Amino acid sequence: MPAKLLEGKPVADVVLAEVTDRVTDLKAQGIAPGLGTILVGDDSASAGYVRNKHRTCEQVGVASFHEHVNANASQDELLAAVERFNENSEVDAYLIQYPVPTGFDFNEALLRMDPAKDADGLHPVNLGKLVLQEQGPVPCTPAGIQAMLIHYDIPVGGREMVIIGRGPTLGRPLALLLSLKQPGANAAVTVVHTGVRDIAHYTRRADIVVAAVGIPNIVTPDMIKPGAVVISGGITWRGRRLLADVDESVAEVAGWVTPRLGGVGPTTVAMLIRNAVQAAERRAVFQSSGKSAQMEA
Repeated sequence: MPAKLLEGKPVADVVLAEVTDRVTDLKAQGIAPGLGTILVGDDSASAGYVRNKHRTCEQVGVASFHEHVNANASQDELLAAVERFNENSEVDAYLIQYPVPTGFDFNEALLRMDPAKDADGLHPVNLGKLVLQEQGPVPCTPAGIQAMLIHYDIPVGGREMVIIGRGPTLGRPLALLLSLKQPGANAAVTVVHTGVRDIAHYTRRADIVVAAVGIPNIVTPDMIKPGAVVISGGITWRGRRLLADVDESVAEVAGWVTPRLGGVGPTTVAMLIRNAVQAAERRAVFQSSGKSAQMEA
């Protein structure tokens, strides 16, 4: 029996409907949420992702702002764009589209961001909050994967999960998130990577497998336990065709699997917008407390 599909759009629709209501409440308080993006260079896939984020902002009523840094610009010009968003009171949260072209230092730019405006949840301050289970923006793709598992009533607590990939935007933060002692998490998480000799040794025993390395079809049916949940978080563009880390034939063995298109992507964007709205809500609380203090004075 073919696997059931873990489609991202139904999950994203629920999140964005909630976000739209929260935006309406904020605007009633005189707060207009704003999300900013910084695109470095002219990579067509990255540019497409950025356009999609701005389209989603428009759908839910979030103002969007954009800075484009040319591929032949300097690191200082990227840092200047970061500072402009740090200082712009209309921008509640923003991101630097990852990856950046060779010659730019993404980590340096990330460290210059105001952690309170970190829409991707990747600043060390916010990753530290994740470790300590403190309130803060959660990295978007991991948060989207968790939301997907919850939406489809897939149990996670106490189950064995293998994450293939240790990257800073997905593998590492996902391992942190889903090992936390909280609802929708509390899994036994193992992280492997392309330097591991026999990845299948780990994946064959896993209840949930997440592939996040950006190598097309690295996960094949013989690597999967019958009935397991298989999620492709890594993607690769080959010309105009998008290829997933998980081979489509895995659906013959798995119980649940993400489709090649429309899996994790929509939930990632929804979580990004939610992080921006949460930042606007913090601004509303701050402004409200400031007004109260002035009135008491």
